[in-house]
Amino acid sequence: MKKYYTRACNFYYGQNSKHLIKKGLTLPLCGNKEISFNKVEILHRKKNKIFSRIISIKEINKLNKFLKIKVKQDLKNIVSKKKNFLKNVNFLEPTIMGILNLTPDSFSDGGRFNNHRKAKKHISLMIKAGAKIIDVGGESTRPGSKNISQKIEWSRIKDIIKDFKKNYKQTCLSVDTRKSEIMINSIKNGADLINDVSGFNHDDLALTKLRGFNISKVLHHMQGTPNKMQINPNYKNVLLDIYDYFEKGIKKINNKNILLDPGIGFGKNLKHNLSLISNVSLFHSLGFPILIGTSRKRFISQISGVNDSKERIGGTVASVIFLLSQGVQVFRVHNVNEVIQGISVFKKILFNLKN
Repeated sequence: MKKYYTRACNFYYGQNSKHLIKKGLTLPLCGNKEISFNKVEILHRKKNKIFSRIISIKEINKLNKFLKIKVKQDLKNIVSKKKNFLKNVNFLEPTIMGILNLTPDSFSDGGRFNNHRKAKKHISLMIKAGAKIIDVGGESTRPGSKNISQKIEWSRIKDIIKDFKKNYKQTCLSVDTRKSEIMINSIKNGADLINDVSGFNHDDLALTKLRGFNISKVLHHMQGTPNKMQINPNYKNVLLDIYDYFEKGIKKINNKNILLDPGIGFGKNLKHNLSLISNVSLFHSLGFPILIGTSRKRFISQISGVNDSKERIGGTVASVIFLLSQGVQVFRVHNVNEVIQGISVFKKILFNLKN
């Protein structure tokens, strides 16, 4: 049996979007009336080829019975408002996840915040700038990095994790780890979200141990492992392969409080990354909020020629703004202030447009 996929496309924004929804000409994206669409792309695989066609939402009723049922099921997920399952996070608004790497070797800011005082200051600055989530990590998963012991990883983050809720009660705490014991320790100290870049595949006991906790999770995609993931990554079709991966992962996690992250730069070359970014609206049909981290990533350097990761802020903001226009809800970034400024200006311009 053929497998079909549905991607919302041809978007409208702001007052124009609201007007078209009211007239029944477009549908809201993820419950957000400021972004709507009037066409869908229907994709399917046949052997090693991908076939697609774009139709208007008015033409869906003309499809054959099986395909019409499938597309309408997908549309329910695409248009539905997403449950706000994280503290003080509203998925109708762009949400910023600020990055705190407590590592000596992360690709962009390794070693900058290893000092407890510096780390706390950086958290405060990110929250003041508008971050609703802080993602704390003690192990680098940059391309070429190697595993570290649980003991070393926990020693790097434990003081920040234990103090976090005392100082930042209204901010969501995310912990970036692949190790089940660190997940459990973090949850016991108030963590709201577990962000495992392996998609809970690194530690076989992770999901079993987490069953006793009501904890939200990031379902992240990575091909291979950090030390080898950028050695000739290969897909039949990166977009549909990761969609299928998400479908299986959602069933495995068996939890409604999930964020989907396609893992830009994690086992992907430039072509893969650009395909995922430009077609990201496909993942709305899975029915969960989307989280994406493009911040300072290598693909920006490959496009712009800027090798210093700290000088990739412009590319970061540009990618975030495009992803926002596709309905992505959460953005994992280093430069919180600059990204929020870019989003604010973009929204003011775009969402106030009228025909």
